[in-house]
Amino acid sequence: MNQTLFISDLHLCEERPQITALFLDFLATTAKHAETLYVLGDLFEYWAGDDDLSDPYHQIIVAGLRALSKNGTRLYIMHGNRDLLIGQDFMQACGANPLPDPTVIDLYGQTVLLAHGDKLCTDDVKYQEFRRQVHDPAWQKIFLAQPLTSRKAQISGMRQQSEQEKSHKSEAIMDVNTEAVARLFGDYNFPPLLIHGHTHRMNRHALNISGHQCERIVLGDWYESGSYLECSMQGCAMQVITAT
Repeated sequence: MNQTLFISDLHLCEERPQITALFLDFLATTAKHAETLYVLGDLFEYWAGDDDLSDPYHQIIVAGLRALSKNGTRLYIMHGNRDLLIGQDFMQACGANPLPDPTVIDLYGQTVLLAHGDKLCTDDVKYQEFRRQVHDPAWQKIFLAQPLTSRKAQISGMRQQSEQEKSHKSEAIMDVNTEAVARLFGDYNFPPLLIHGHTHRMNRHALNISGHQCERIVLGDWYESGSYLECSMQGCAMQVITAT
């Protein structure tokens, strides 16, 4: 049990049953032996509100997470850009603790900063404007007051528009901005490690920020395969798991 796991960008949905099965197997085998599992955003492809908890597909995911937390693994979930409307009802249903973005934790004696990562993509000005809008509590209140079917239709339209816009954006614009990364490290007194997702560019980056030696670990997505960061007293290593 002396290990902590980090995942992000699963984008779970019924349209990719192999990834759903891979995730549920991960929960029932690998994750159940961990002290803690951190989900750093975008657990679902989209989340229209906690009144969609009764959906049969969502119930399957909730049951898997609930079994994990009941088994003794601490579960923390951070909002991503796709599932920022996950609320307290969902957290309670699966025995999870909400995790603010960003958050500082103590990881086996090392100070670690956790984030989803989308706020670091400051070169994408249009996305940042959209992000500020949908993170506004007043906007969320108005949106959640609409019927569930209407919300899902609007989200579907937003997703289609987002995919169209992505096709015209350079890869560099959709990645993190180095100055934004440096500011985040500085805001939290230069922790030695930042772990985040969102960009789907799994990698480890050694950084020198204002004379401080830091590392930025980017988690992978779960589109074609799965991956997780496994940390213990001995350090951290990225693990990849494939769907059969």
